[in-house]
Amino acid sequence: MSRSRRKTPIIPMTLCRSERRDKQCWHRAWRRAERNALTALLSDRHVEAHLPWVRNDVSDVWTMSKDGRTYWSAEARSEMAAILTEYRGSTPRERASLRTRLLHRWMAK
Repeated sequence: MSRSRRKTPIIPMTLCRSERRDKQCWHRAWRRAERNALTALLSDRHVEAHLPWVRNDVSDVWTMSKDGRTYWSAEARSEMAAILTEYRGSTPRERASLRTRLLHRWMAK
């Protein structure tokens, strides 16, 4: 998928690449709460009265690594690439190559 591109440049507002650990912790907590609730209900024999836990009862979305998503316009990407290449590139040709690579990487999935 080396040629795949984002259709809309909406990106997470963090340097974290994935929320995998946060989701694992959330699912563990959710399963633990469900298991405890079911064992309490089995001892009382009221399994029909069980309502599953809601996601927000176990975890808070705002404590996870990614705090939402935002639109990153082409002008903003171009400005940021220009700023970064001024510090990293030493020759104009190197700056142009670096700028092209940055813009390509930011639009990749």
